[in-house]
Amino acid sequence: MRGADVARLSPAPEDEAHAWSQLMQEGVWEGRVRRLTRDGDVRVVETRRHLRYDASGAPRDVVEYARAGNRPDGPVPDRLMAASWEIDVAPAAEILSLIAAPADGAQGSERDALYRRLVQTARIVEVNERTARLVGGNRGRALMAGQSVAAFWPVESRAILAELIVEALRDSNGGGCQRRLTSDGILRDPLVTVWRAGDDRPGRLFVTVNGAADDDRSYLFLRASEARYRKLIHYMPVALWQVDASHMGKIYAELRSRGVTDFERYLDDHPELVELAATSVPVTDVNRCAIELIGGAGVQDLIRPVGYLFTESPASLRRVMIGRFSGRRNYSEFMKVRTLDGRVLDVRFSVTYPEPLIELDTTIFSLEDVTERLRMETQLRQLQADFSHAARVSMLGELTSSIAHEVNQPLAAIMTNAETSLRWLARDEPDIGKVAQLTARIAAGARRADDIVRRIRGMAVKQAPEAVPLALNEVVQESLLFVRHEIETRAIRVATTYARGLPPIVGDRIQLQQVIVNLLINAVQAVEGLGEAEREILVATATDAAGGVVFTLRDSGPGIAPEHLDHIFDGFFTTKAQGMGIGLAICQSIVAAHGGEVSASNPSGGGAEFRVVLPRARPAA
Repeated sequence: MRGADVARLSPAPEDEAHAWSQLMQEGVWEGRVRRLTRDGDVRVVETRRHLRYDASGAPRDVVEYARAGNRPDGPVPDRLMAASWEIDVAPAAEILSLIAAPADGAQGSERDALYRRLVQTARIVEVNERTARLVGGNRGRALMAGQSVAAFWPVESRAILAELIVEALRDSNGGGCQRRLTSDGILRDPLVTVWRAGDDRPGRLFVTVNGAADDDRSYLFLRASEARYRKLIHYMPVALWQVDASHMGKIYAELRSRGVTDFERYLDDHPELVELAATSVPVTDVNRCAIELIGGAGVQDLIRPVGYLFTESPASLRRVMIGRFSGRRNYSEFMKVRTLDGRVLDVRFSVTYPEPLIELDTTIFSLEDVTERLRMETQLRQLQADFSHAARVSMLGELTSSIAHEVNQPLAAIMTNAETSLRWLARDEPDIGKVAQLTARIAAGARRADDIVRRIRGMAVKQAPEAVPLALNEVVQESLLFVRHEIETRAIRVATTYARGLPPIVGDRIQLQQVIVNLLINAVQAVEGLGEAEREILVATATDAAGGVVFTLRDSGPGIAPEHLDHIFDGFFTTKAQGMGIGLAICQSIVAAHGGEVSASNPSGGGAEFRVVLPRARPAA
């Protein structure tokens, strides 16, 4: 009816003109009028009209309230409503010309192919609520606009619709063309009517489909189910966005048809496609939690292109697009999002991609605010680092005598060589060659002392962990230097077995030295009460069956009490009278932070065995 002359709606134009004349004089009119239906029937309608004026007092428009005189108050039952469409066939002008002038000997299959292309090319301008409920799924009227008619019209009757379109366009009187269809699982024996719009809208057609639903209960059940679904989604404690990325899906399909397989590289060459998605993919619905998270006043603040979600993390949208192109069902990552009031939040962003032909290309975004959680995790890591540093300082305190001995050795050598040099220089004929040799020894002793001081300072200093590629054999050898004096003064035999060709690991050198030194000190303390011939520590490196890098330390001591095995790595658990009980707990946290595992056992040969497994470094891309 939109755009039609009002006089064409009445079987008695003179009565209609009289009513409008009275309306223009008095500003209001009420009475009964007769109206023509599309099929030519006449209906009596109770009508009330109001004339409205603009700011200058000139008549502006008329609002009419009307209902059929033989219908009770209330909405028209759904079963009496037609599913109505307005479609645009202008994009299919070339196809219509081929249908109008078929080639000689054209086969039926060729004609059917043209009909299918016609429905595929025709575009939806607008639909009414019943059309959206019957075939629109969860898209709604607004999102159906602009889509292909074929996306919503049953496949088995597309050829009939195309025939009706052609007939309606050929009808010079603008009459309607009708055809009754077989039941399609949506409506029972639907009647389809197609007619042209007015001359002011060339290429536009109206389509109505009359018929009762196959199951009269289905609409009520559908509405109740939809209401439950919307209520559930609206009050979920997770921020949700519903996104319509259907036009991007068409772009992806076209790229695949052109042979594009490496979509990531394609985006490198065509970054404008990411910007297109950011500015053209619309948000169609959000829940209450999404409004609260972003700081909007209402739903309309968030119903716009999705780009505002990715202003702080533009690369995230690119990864979302890659996931969709590659056919993933879902994707998740941590990113930052800027709220409408300017705050920047850390969120866990997840996307659930649609399943084609089932969910009509509806994509769901969810955002979980993890700002506070990440802040607490940062504080926890700092606390763990403080404990680790405290444990290192405590461990160095236990090694005071070893440190003093280590430093005194090069200092004593420096002093001896310096005094000897002075004596050679004091001779009547100084031996320059001998002095040069002694000076070289002094320099070597100084370098050794400097190396010891740097090693101890590195262990004692408080600094952020640094993950770098490391050779585990070197880390073990450096760690043994810390406890060398403890081992030598107690006459402990240390047997080492270093695997050749050991793959590198990635980690913090100081932290891993702390783990090994701590285990070595425990082993030294475990064997010092034994006879001199029985004091033995075995150190080995190897790889396991899974490709991990393994450090093993085994001592000949009494072993670990069975009742302590399950608690040996617990914080503040100790069997030493003066122990703090944090050494092994810190070791476990360091190894876990490196993606590895540490375990303790009592091997059959006696003593205790500690085993540290670390993942090998991944090859660089």
